[in-house]
Amino acid sequence: MLQNESLSSKKKKIIVLGSGPNRIGQGIEFDYCCTHGLLALKECGYESIMVNCNPETVSTDFDIADKLYFEPVYWEHLWEIIEHENPDGVIVQLGGQTALKLAKKLHERGIRIVGTSFDDMDIAEDRGRFSDLLKELNIPYPEYGTAYTTDEAIEVANEVGYPVLVRPSYVLGGQRMRIVINDDELEKSVLSLLKHLPGNKILIDHFLDRCQEAEIDAICDGEEVHIMGVMEHIEPAGIHSGDSHSVLPVFNLSPLVVEEMIDTARKIALHLNIRGLINIQYAIKEGKVYVIEANPRASRTTPFIAKAYGVPYLNIATQVMLGEKKLKDFKIQQKLEGFAVKVPVFSFNKFPNVRAELGPEMKSTGEAIQFIKNLRDPWFRNLYKERSMHLSK
Repeated sequence: MLQNESLSSKKKKIIVLGSGPNRIGQGIEFDYCCTHGLLALKECGYESIMVNCNPETVSTDFDIADKLYFEPVYWEHLWEIIEHENPDGVIVQLGGQTALKLAKKLHERGIRIVGTSFDDMDIAEDRGRFSDLLKELNIPYPEYGTAYTTDEAIEVANEVGYPVLVRPSYVLGGQRMRIVINDDELEKSVLSLLKHLPGNKILIDHFLDRCQEAEIDAICDGEEVHIMGVMEHIEPAGIHSGDSHSVLPVFNLSPLVVEEMIDTARKIALHLNIRGLINIQYAIKEGKVYVIEANPRASRTTPFIAKAYGVPYLNIATQVMLGEKKLKDFKIQQKLEGFAVKVPVFSFNKFPNVRAELGPEMKSTGEAIQFIKNLRDPWFRNLYKERSMHLSK
């Protein structure tokens, strides 16, 4: 006889969706986000419910959430849990792209998504709608187009101009993203993509070659925007952000460029009506700032910035998502002497058949943090020289 061991309470409760098994593209960084989100829920008087299936994470420890459902982060499993628990809402911003992809199903079933609404998140996720927003706000972005066949892809690529970045929509860690320089390479990439992801919409962006890349993480409460951090990548655009060495705060960008990045981040967050977290990635070429993409959720750099500055950003963001507090209710003081450097960790020695060169598809399996007092630090000078020599070949 089947028996249900999960007794549903009548308390106000919130479900937090995790990122599933650790994998290249997302993993431990989102465990930090979920853990601090669960603790914030408890502080605000909610019963915290965690849904995830990774035994190696803190968020799935028995004493973190009030209740843990050790289940795959798939809709079929989640819907059964929702029917049983009848939660006041579901948080999708803390579990990376895996959690975010379930927002549409939640919206269609009338389940409250805590924080940013599905429609506003979808504007950021849908390249066409997002580009329309950038055009409306007069914010520069790379020319782009979409396609479903190789013929359509070639037509778009010739219209936006080579080189182009080819990628499927709604994927983790830049899976199957390629930079191509002619019709033959494009046709091979698109055929491979359609073979592995049939029916997927293909995004084709003009690739801004030989330019700097940077990103911003921010919290928005619908009225104010707090910039958590501005990070500059050592590697140029074209290397996945997860594989790049990133420096907090920026070290080689002009104050004018940084101010423009911050200004565009505020505009985007407010026009998207963000309630919680957002990550925006930029390409800077010849002093002009282009927006590459916006992620309406916690990014893998959110925990990095929180640790570097010593600010409980995930706790703050969760309370903002819930509507419990506004940004003005927090006294945020960032403390960092010198710079913090995000160092990607690779495991090519354990994956001998994987090609080691870096590109738009993420290959790192983790990251570390290195603190330096100034840019004359020998470790940083050697790193910068090594990366510059490697990438100039």
